Amino acid sequence: MKIRNDIKNEKLFSTGEFASIAQVTKRTLQFYDRKGLLKPSYILDNGYRKYTLKDLERLQKILMFKELGFSLDEITMLLLDSRKDLLNSIRIQKDLVNDKINHLKNVHESLGLASLKLESGNSDSEDVILNLIQVLKKDENLVEQYKTANNLRIRTNLHQKYSTAKVPWFEWLFSQLRFDHVNRILEIGCGNGLLWKNCSRSMRNRDIFLSDISEGMVDEARKQLNTYDYSFMVFAAESIPFKNSYFDAVIANHMLFYLKDFSQGMKEINRVLCDHGTLYASAYGKNHMKEVTELVKEFDPQIYLSDENLFDRFGKENGKELLSTWFNEIVYIPYEDHLEVTDSRDLADYIISCHGNQNERLRGRIDEFLEFLDCKMKQMGKIVITKDAGLFIAKK
Repeated sequence: MKIRNDIKNEKLFSTGEFASIAQVTKRTLQFYDRKGLLKPSYILDNGYRKYTLKDLERLQKILMFKELGFSLDEITMLLLDSRKDLLNSIRIQKDLVNDKINHLKNVHESLGLASLKLESGNSDSEDVILNLIQVLKKDENLVEQYKTANNLRIRTNLHQKYSTAKVPWFEWLFSQLRFDHVNRILEIGCGNGLLWKNCSRSMRNRDIFLSDISEGMVDEARKQLNTYDYSFMVFAAESIPFKNSYFDAVIANHMLFYLKDFSQGMKEINRVLCDHGTLYASAYGKNHMKEVTELVKEFDPQIYLSDENLFDRFGKENGKELLSTWFNEIVYIPYEDHLEVTDSRDLADYIISCHGNQNERLRGRIDEFLEFLDCKMKQMGKIVITKDAGLFIAKK
């Protein structure tokens, strides 16, 4: 919080003026202040609170996310990504609103269909109600899909922005794939499809299926890619809807450790791979991003960034042994890289996007945490983060 009495070249608004132009009440501003969502940019020496146009932009985001169904705690975390320019922010909001519009159209059509069924007497009320509930529940998924996609973008951004590798991860990973005599390819856990986004090789005359358990991620991949070159599907890897020996290659990029049933997932991958088929499975080791864990533990020893150590489920150290049950020839290729992070806000965004309890532990302490990271960055100049990742290539 800045405390100044001689602010120049900036348009300032009193609390009353700010509430008036934003068409909200003073009580709303006070409530958002208490929740840590929106604090005035300046408090003058005389105690007057002054808001800026940047605060107005932040308020617009709060109101939009609230309208779209995010909780106040979720909005607090979403607002950490504050460096996004206004145009990019509005584009993201527009995409979310389009999803909401499409959902409401589906609800409207479902209500019309329900009316017709009840009027005709061809359906009982229980079936009609259950169908409507299923349609309405999809609205909850919009929020979850956005959070999942946004968190993935944030984590990918940190690696892309601060990597010291000679070749970016997805370009390197793609270069390891062998396409000779490979006509059918399945990627499980495709995420937002970035592996294929800058693909320099023509994928025509090949059948490429991109799948994910998350419908939202598959939608993101569709938006990123030319849909004529790929087929998109939603399913869990433990139940792959293809016949035996259908694929020449299966790709699992940082995905196998997410399998709910590892043995069943590997049985399915092995089943759909043809004789001499290849699995490309990336993973990371126990030292991967260890400095990030050390930082958050220094701030709060009770914070953990993942519910469990994913590398214990499938990682660099145990991957070959785990794969040997299903594959005869297994090699591991390391990826040489580390991060040199110079912006504490990018690091904060990454931490918030993780799968652990950090959001719960940081609730009400965000400013304190950001100040902690700022201090660390000033002391060190940059934060060097270990990367410990690579690729298993396994052949049947």
